[in-house]
Amino acid sequence: MAILFSTDFASILTWSSDGGCDISDKKLTTLKDRAKEKIQVARSLSLGGGGNVCPLLIREVFIQVLIKLKVCFVQSFSEADRDIMTLANHWNCPVLSSDSDFCIFDLKSGFCSLNSFQWRNLNTIKDTQDYYIPARSFSLDAFCHYFNNMNKALLPLFAVLCGNDHVNLPSVDTFISKVRLPLSSKGKRYHRVLGLLNWLSHFDDPTEALDNVLKSLPKKNRDNVKELLCRSMEEYQQSQVKLQDFFQYGSYVCTDALDLGLPEWVLAALAKGQLPPFISDALVLRRTFLHTQVENMQQPNAHRISQPIRQIIYGLLLNAPSHPEDISQNTLPSQLLAFNEVERINTNIKTSTVYAKQLLKDHCDLSKLTELPLARRQMLLLEALKVKQVVLESIPTFLKLPIAVTCYWLQSTEVKAKLHHLQALLLGMLREPLHAIVNSPGNEDPRRGGAKMLYEELRQVKAPMRPGPRVDLDTAHVFCQWQSCLQMGLYLNQLLSTPLPEPNLTWLYSGSLVHGLCQQLLASGSVESILGICPEAKQLYEHLFNATKSYAPAELFLPKTKSKSKKRRQKKKVASLGTTADAKHCYDRSNRFGLLMLESLEEHVENSELE
Repeated sequence: MAILFSTDFASILTWSSDGGCDISDKKLTTLKDRAKEKIQVARSLSLGGGGNVCPLLIREVFIQVLIKLKVCFVQSFSEADRDIMTLANHWNCPVLSSDSDFCIFDLKSGFCSLNSFQWRNLNTIKDTQDYYIPARSFSLDAFCHYFNNMNKALLPLFAVLCGNDHVNLPSVDTFISKVRLPLSSKGKRYHRVLGLLNWLSHFDDPTEALDNVLKSLPKKNRDNVKELLCRSMEEYQQSQVKLQDFFQYGSYVCTDALDLGLPEWVLAALAKGQLPPFISDALVLRRTFLHTQVENMQQPNAHRISQPIRQIIYGLLLNAPSHPEDISQNTLPSQLLAFNEVERINTNIKTSTVYAKQLLKDHCDLSKLTELPLARRQMLLLEALKVKQVVLESIPTFLKLPIAVTCYWLQSTEVKAKLHHLQALLLGMLREPLHAIVNSPGNEDPRRGGAKMLYEELRQVKAPMRPGPRVDLDTAHVFCQWQSCLQMGLYLNQLLSTPLPEPNLTWLYSGSLVHGLCQQLLASGSVESILGICPEAKQLYEHLFNATKSYAPAELFLPKTKSKSKKRRQKKKVASLGTTADAKHCYDRSNRFGLLMLESLEEHVENSELE
């Protein structure tokens, strides 16, 4: 985003993102499959293998960056693909995305895959001071021209026959098996994709092609299959939602959302990204997905620690006044309190039932939640985090919420945190105030020298290290638990209209920094030796440490002892090392139409004609 900003692109850029899961739940199977794949990739990474798993708080970081760069953005109520396509065509501009589904949409100005940008190749336009980034644009017209001037209206049928996020019918496999596909050395996936494209290119329109598909199926199945295929093809048509109204008037109408009768302030906050999709999923579907991190797969998933916070969030979302007044809050039927959480169990997923925490009556009316006084909302937040307000009095405003979350994290019996884990987290929180001192106006500030030295030392610890020992799994799991607490603390804070300011997440936490600091503290360093060059940072650290110390278990401060089984545990971890190839295979499957964006299709087209 910073590179786009330097090209003056951000001044005209708008961003539309997915909201919660589709209300119809038609993608539930796909979402569960992706969750399973992510677990396998996370497992591979945790064991030193390859793969790609997005950080837990990436959405929140991204939104903060958009706000900082003053980029207008909107968050759709559910799936955003059709809304984005409609908006892009209205503005006659290309779509930037990593989702290959946009190869199927009829986009007037094309589709630019984020992977096609040469991000490090910033160029200057001749005789100007303007910059540009080279990229490739996918054109549907050019693509269809390649396949015998194929009617682009046939591509939605191609997508559903290929198996997209909305349909995966055994009947489609029956059709594929009855249409003779020539053998190909490029693999089954390429064989199927290119064969279907060539076969479809012989038809004038989707109706004719669909009739030929149905002819290969048993008569008893045809009506049901036709209905499902047609309904799935509609996912590639224009949306009735006009996102352009949001950018022009500050709001837009989403019929699906309005029909649910949600409070107006909730809909507005969701559109502005002030509430996460997690909230809309819990509200509408009574189900949430807890995303797997690179954690210790032998332990319970890291989100277990933050479940009590989620139970309070669910309690606030119950909107209890809709129930008859004569029903006591203590006698609400259990089914009204139940929410489902899709979570990791070992290396698989499981849907667990969690019950909302019943709150005081004046906290339960969601429509009036924003009307509660600031002090009441702050009290509710701190009670959920099990922290007394007096503890935060000496903490800078921008760190109150992270320190409250850290106090909650330390109190959990599930956390096996050590002193160096806490120290590393608190040292990492010093980066933002150090950066402010270093970049303060005026060269006469006597604090600048020590602050600059400490800032540079932390920067070097954070710098990517050369390949070396794998990450310590126990340490990784402890930090994953802290991030889960922070995520749910942020969500509860947002639901309560931010009674505590949101921290700058980019500065607050860096995985490479805290892991590096842990190694440094365990090896030979001490907090005193690190902070000795900057008294101001040392004083702030002491305030942070003293605030959290009273909530830490006593064993956290016991003298270090050597573990006889440490080497044996390390050998056991190495023995269970996963492979990079498996993780990469899982990751690639989630982008079904990535093949269509290849620079040249000629090498894959040989002998792929369907008869």
